[in-house]
Amino acid sequence: MTVDALILLAMAAHVALSAALYCGLTLARAPAVWGIGSPDGWFAVREAAIAANLSNQFEWPIFFHTVCVLTLTGGTSTPLFAAVAWAFILARVAHTLVQVGGGTIRLRGIVFSVNFVAVLVLWALYGTIMLSGVLR
Repeated sequence: MTVDALILLAMAAHVALSAALYCGLTLARAPAVWGIGSPDGWFAVREAAIAANLSNQFEWPIFFHTVCVLTLTGGTSTPLFAAVAWAFILARVAHTLVQVGGGTIRLRGIVFSVNFVAVLVLWALYGTIMLSGVLR
């Protein structure tokens, strides 16, 4: 598999995570909206956390997708970039599991810090490659 394919796969994984959250939110709201299921079920009890996490998928990850698209279209992808992109995705999944699963704020903060730093590293890698080309 090429490095570009790995980066694209990481981006697709984030889309899949967001889609899964939409499905979870639909299940959480089903008792109130359609009168089916239990209002005390696992999903229903976590509706606010699922909604908040879904909203989070459209905040910091925008910078992830932007730098990935710039890297892919600019032909500047590297194995290190792909590895950090996957670290971001794994941290996003962990963040979702902690937030939706009812984990502590402290643990959620630690996991968020990993994906926050990963995006900063991706931008630094992209910037370094772009600047090295400009300075030549």
